[in-house]
Amino acid sequence: MRRRPVALAPFEAMEKGSFKNQQTRLCFLVSLSVFFWVLLLYFHFVVLGSGPAAEESVSSGPVKLESPFVKVESIPARVTISRAEKAKPPPVKPVANTAGEKVVTFPFMRALRTVENKSDPCGGRYIYVHNLPSRFNEDMLKECKSLSLWTNMCKFTSNEGLGPPLENEEGVFENTGWYATNQFAVDVIFNNRMKQYECLTNDSSIAAAIFVPFYAGFDIARYLWGHNVSTRDAASLDLVDWLMKRPEWGIMGGKDHFLVAGRITWDFRRLSDEESDWGNKLLFLPAARNMSMLVVESSPWNANDFGISYPTYFHPAKDEEVFVWQDRMRNLERKWLFSFAGAPRPGNPKSIRGQIIDQCKKSKVCKLLECDFGESKCHSPSSIMQMFQSSLFCLQPQGDSYTRRSAFDAMLAGCIPVFFHPGSAYTQYTWHLPKNYSTYSVFIPEDDIRKRNVSIEESLSQISPEQVKIMRETVISLIPRLIYADPRSKLETLRDAFDVAVQAVIDKVTRLRKNIIQGRTEYDNFVEENSWKYDLLDEGQREVGAHEWDPFFSKPKDEQRDESTEAAKNSWKNEQRDQS
Repeated sequence: MRRRPVALAPFEAMEKGSFKNQQTRLCFLVSLSVFFWVLLLYFHFVVLGSGPAAEESVSSGPVKLESPFVKVESIPARVTISRAEKAKPPPVKPVANTAGEKVVTFPFMRALRTVENKSDPCGGRYIYVHNLPSRFNEDMLKECKSLSLWTNMCKFTSNEGLGPPLENEEGVFENTGWYATNQFAVDVIFNNRMKQYECLTNDSSIAAAIFVPFYAGFDIARYLWGHNVSTRDAASLDLVDWLMKRPEWGIMGGKDHFLVAGRITWDFRRLSDEESDWGNKLLFLPAARNMSMLVVESSPWNANDFGISYPTYFHPAKDEEVFVWQDRMRNLERKWLFSFAGAPRPGNPKSIRGQIIDQCKKSKVCKLLECDFGESKCHSPSSIMQMFQSSLFCLQPQGDSYTRRSAFDAMLAGCIPVFFHPGSAYTQYTWHLPKNYSTYSVFIPEDDIRKRNVSIEESLSQISPEQVKIMRETVISLIPRLIYADPRSKLETLRDAFDVAVQAVIDKVTRLRKNIIQGRTEYDNFVEENSWKYDLLDEGQREVGAHEWDPFFSKPKDEQRDESTEAAKNSWKNEQRDQS
């Protein structure tokens, strides 16, 4: 006789029990059946029906979103669990929770969304310009004689900052579009170009960036010599005080603001309040550190300044003037292999200018324009441009600081620049010049000249004529983005240095805004002292490492400071020399 399993014993007891026990059993079976069907329907509609893009939204407790730019109150956050890893970054949308209690928005959302309007050619490109009191700009021009200790800047601020027209008696220039432009006149040129910008707006809520028309370069130029630190800092402190009271400032704490100074960065980076220290402290003011300052020479160790082109003598009013000039530079006969215009720096033991001048004098294929006090062809735009036009390569060692206006004059003449320090161009003008510097220039490290006695003539002679032609064409193609067009007109199809710089600022602010929304930073483990490296990264790279140019920028801070201050002072001494 087969023994009944023990597990069935309870059910036998139920069959032999009362009617009440049978009812309990029936309820149990019904409940079990309902549970089975609920489970089956859930699996079918939720798991199988949702597909790979399904998301489950789970409401979490209150989370406070903290930002240095925007204060957002604590709200219930949305935690999203994705079933598939997303290949694209999240769209620009306000953060919301599924319960719909509250939507997290940012004050700049409206500005970001203008780009979605495909019928608006200015979508994502609007610029709002602060209406500054005249003491920050126009009043300086009324006192133009005081803008420089040695130079009467009145003639150089004429013609919207272009200076007086250049005569073309020797046929070096064209008959129109050429001016005796001062190398420090970018403040007024840029501001006047901004007045002609096609996407200005009076509504700051849709602005991609905000321009501050402060003549920072002209301001400090008035007080660099013979004035105390209080006088030198007065306008800068006044400016940031004015800006911080404006509602536009509160949107991002000034990180969407930018201004222009047509001088080297060291004029604005005084590290102490000692009277003997150089310049003002504009770029070290906490508020100013949030803004972007465009200067003709930036610091490799700071993140709030950006290099833009020095002004040249050429300011075309229309595209055709540029095309005519480019064709002319392509067809010139260049009889000199290389050339150099400049003076030695006997007081600077690290300068290689003396060696360069010696090599040029000994070479039969080098043209030299020696510059010194008194009369010199170096002070003649016609003589300088004529030499560059007749040369294949133009030597561009460091000036009193890293950079020289001469490099831009040379490229304007279709001459291939030869640099000896990466800070002279490659880490400076990343908005205007290709990252692959070998396509348009030659790099010979300073130590190769200083210690190893490398022959410049031999090095340049080894470059094939075919390669020289390719490099020269690249240089000539860069001309539009290196020059500032006449502020009284507008180029039709070409983008000049102004257009390039403004778009770069817009791109920078847009990336920052999107990163704030996504709760991320642009770089991992950002180190400001390595600022020069970040602009050299390829798209998508988020961290810097060791670089072949580290030796050029790795110096003790005190030494960096002393050299930078001395460079700024020497720049002024040589401005005095140029005007003597």
